[in-house]
Amino acid sequence: MPRPSRFCGVILAAGFSTRMGRDKALLPWPPREQAGSAAVRGQTFLSAAIRSLRPFTEIVIVVSGANETEIAAVVYSEGASLVSNPEPQRGQFSSLRIGLQYVLDHGRDAALITLVDRPPVRPTTIETLCAAFVSAHMDVWAVIPEHQGRHGHPYFAARELIEAFLKAPATATARQIEHQHQPHIRYVPVDDPFVSVNVDTPEDYAALHHEDLSH
Repeated sequence: MPRPSRFCGVILAAGFSTRMGRDKALLPWPPREQAGSAAVRGQTFLSAAIRSLRPFTEIVIVVSGANETEIAAVVYSEGASLVSNPEPQRGQFSSLRIGLQYVLDHGRDAALITLVDRPPVRPTTIETLCAAFVSAHMDVWAVIPEHQGRHGHPYFAARELIEAFLKAPATATARQIEHQHQPHIRYVPVDDPFVSVNVDTPEDYAALHHEDLSH
């Protein structure tokens, strides 16, 4: 039996961006040196993430932290919903759980999850992941992209994995829960290096200036 096709998007944006020195959610995207058209000028990592998930989801939820005031205008201007993590110092898993509880509270059984500190992947990448998730057997709890042996984001999580995340100890991590339920995880190869790119430092961001951003 196929999976339902009604999803929430969840973007985790509550980090402190300590190594970057400024909020990664508000970094210009594409990097200013690469922004070649009016259509992309003024975008940020956060607005690009919302736009990338919006065609595939009914609601896009952004989980903020201490940066709630700074990113709220971007969230609402892009038609997304904002939920705050009152204790972002507890780490990324705490933000994930808050976002996923919002998903269940709004009557959805699946989520398309990504992090704000990365460039948006190609629309065709999400199309591939979506098709794999919708057609998967109910025994598949998640569909995760893989590029050159590295797993990444965005990924689809079914209700079973969402509930496993929510029932886990607060000290756990998403990766630990994923590994505990490995037989229920499907990895889908994609030709998109951005699924596994993390942008944590100014050097990481500068390196994107040399990437092919045409996708």
